[in-house]
Amino acid sequence: MTNIVLASPRWYCAWVDRAIGMLDDILSAHGAPIYVNHEIVHNKFIVNYFERKGVIFSDDLESIPSWNIMVFSAHWVAPSFVKAAKDKWLKTLDASCPLVIKVHNEAKKFISEGYKIIYIWKKTHQEAIWVADNDLENIFVVGSKQEANELMFESGQKLALLNQTTLSVDDTKDLISYVQSLYPDIQLPGFSDICYATTNRQEAVKQLVAESDALIIVGSKTSSNSTKLCLIWERAGIPSLLIDTPDEIPDNFLDNIKTLWISSWASVPDNLVQDVITYLEARWAKFTKEIVTKQEKMIFPYKLDLQ
Repeated sequence: MTNIVLASPRWYCAWVDRAIGMLDDILSAHGAPIYVNHEIVHNKFIVNYFERKGVIFSDDLESIPSWNIMVFSAHWVAPSFVKAAKDKWLKTLDASCPLVIKVHNEAKKFISEGYKIIYIWKKTHQEAIWVADNDLENIFVVGSKQEANELMFESGQKLALLNQTTLSVDDTKDLISYVQSLYPDIQLPGFSDICYATTNRQEAVKQLVAESDALIIVGSKTSSNSTKLCLIWERAGIPSLLIDTPDEIPDNFLDNIKTLWISSWASVPDNLVQDVITYLEARWAKFTKEIVTKQEKMIFPYKLDLQ
């Protein structure tokens, strides 16, 4: 019999809750179709839910008729895209995560004060398109120690360090420390740029590594954060699975597993986690407890102000 332990925090973070609420409310107020650039959040069940209600996800502005409503996804959208949407006379609603906007505002402030910015990023993430749409003379992107070594600045140049909000806490900490060793006087923001939901979920999973034989993360493979939660356990040599639905669990996964931890990323509805637990309980597993490592109380309010 395998014991199942549920690790929290999980469920929606404040920015996912805000983005989903905005899209639901604007759909109720104006009806379909509503257009969204990119995915509103990286979870296929949420995307499918909205598609059934008449939401159309598309980055192809040419295919969207003028005068319709477009919601900008939670991951942020480039100013050039915003301008192109306005040029098509689309009415827009910005569901960008406030924590992502925080990093952008920090960058603008540092640049206005004469700083060059070293920006730590994962190039394939939607959030990173911000870099390509901004002042590349003052923003230098780094994803590894090798890329940090290739940077060259004039003597006396003021430097600031910022990063994408959804990176691995451990990997980012290591790279930040390395950049600081190269540039001891580099300025950091007053608060960490890694979002609280990313930090809390990674820390929760890390704390529990020694107490489990295996881990299941419920989340979409398009979510870099979900992937990082599994990576923490893989580095510790503990089997882990990233799944959307229970039918992705191999038939023999519970063999020789005494304690199985289950958690999820912040864009995953809780009913999907419960579906996994129900599925496993029908296969010689038993839910035993939930452990909450940190309480989350943050709320991001919003208004449905079409621009």
